[in-house]
Amino acid sequence: MNFSAAMPEASRYRVPRRDDATAARLLADWYATGTPATLADHLVRHGAAPLGLIPGGRTSMPLVEAVERAGLSGRGGAGFPVARKLRAVAERGGRTVVVVNAMESEPASRKDQFLLAVAPHLVLDGAVLAATVVGADTVHVCLPRTRAVQYAQLGAALNDRMRTRLDPVRWRLHTLPHAYVSSESTSLVNWLNGGPARPQGSPPRTHERGVARRPTLVHNAETLAHLALIARRGPDWFRRAGTPEEPGTTLVTVSGAVADPGVQEVGIGTPLATIIGCAGPTDALRAVLLGGFAGSWLPAENLLVPLARRDLAPLRASPGAGVLVALPQSACGLSETARMLTYLAAHSAHQCGPCHFGLPAVAEDFTALAAGRADRDLLSRLHRRTALLPDRGACRHPDGAARLAASALRVFADDVDQHLTHGTCAAAHRPTQVSVPPAEPPETWR
Repeated sequence: MNFSAAMPEASRYRVPRRDDATAARLLADWYATGTPATLADHLVRHGAAPLGLIPGGRTSMPLVEAVERAGLSGRGGAGFPVARKLRAVAERGGRTVVVVNAMESEPASRKDQFLLAVAPHLVLDGAVLAATVVGADTVHVCLPRTRAVQYAQLGAALNDRMRTRLDPVRWRLHTLPHAYVSSESTSLVNWLNGGPARPQGSPPRTHERGVARRPTLVHNAETLAHLALIARRGPDWFRRAGTPEEPGTTLVTVSGAVADPGVQEVGIGTPLATIIGCAGPTDALRAVLLGGFAGSWLPAENLLVPLARRDLAPLRASPGAGVLVALPQSACGLSETARMLTYLAAHSAHQCGPCHFGLPAVAEDFTALAAGRADRDLLSRLHRRTALLPDRGACRHPDGAARLAASALRVFADDVDQHLTHGTCAAAHRPTQVSVPPAEPPETWR
């Protein structure tokens, strides 16, 4: 699969073997047929989204209660409990708004693009159900402006639904500037309100006052698709996968030193080694990048750890955006990290000191370290700056960059010593493993 493509056409993704599709829920139709689900296909398999009570064992219950019992957490990166977000918006009362966040600005992730390509109506059903819960009459769907094919496909899916008068909401499909921070929820709200697609760090929060000053619920595409299945199958069914603390399945994008890169659906708690094994590692691995550009490097000896927040937390890592990049022994982790940090610095919103000054400084020092051009104070500078960046920005962008840099200094400590003492290593000149877009600032924020 060409991960640099602007839009992932469904035909370019593999149809997994039966033994590697046992966890399939969101991707069940795709695994069974290898073709994207039309509205007719979707309705035959799932029926219309149930807008009433949800099955829950021997009784029925409101959707919020079902989602709470299911233990569904957000799949956009932060992992916030979905029921809590639904309640927060619903309790504000009045006319509310729902926003589908399909921006997926993480360069190493393709999961939401793929889900919308092969099962768009699960996502749209979830948005309708969420709108019903919080009392919204309008759903905004936000896509990046760079993905014209995805826009056309999703527009066609929405037209099919509107022709059949399937949904009790108005749909609004938008394309936004494709910057790394433009997928942040306050960036979407700010853009929908006529401003730039930059994060807004100060109160009020979006659930208090968002689009058109109304209480606003923002969820990413995968989260809404899970909600649509819970509404049909109930919380007990949802909890049959995953772990007791973190139930359900999740989508993971696997790339790097693997023969079969792509999107997998796995139960939460699946060992990292199992996920990478399904993609066919092509070399002995040195480390994995977990969570994306705002994530963490983990050494290969940690590959038996489960993909679950509870298990990853002691390693100072989390599933993040559902990304696993396999780094072979032959690669230079410092060079890979330097390119990612340079990209993150270019895509900052430049609204605060940590983004405007801190990120470029860290990226510049990391680039010098990777190239073997470090001065004697560089390492202490990097440690100091990566410790200062978190919790100081207008948004969480500096936190992610600092986390990535700090993890690289830990995991590739031997390389750091080599580069400081003897200059750049031979591995720094070998083909790269992490696909990093050009480090150019966005052309526009509007």
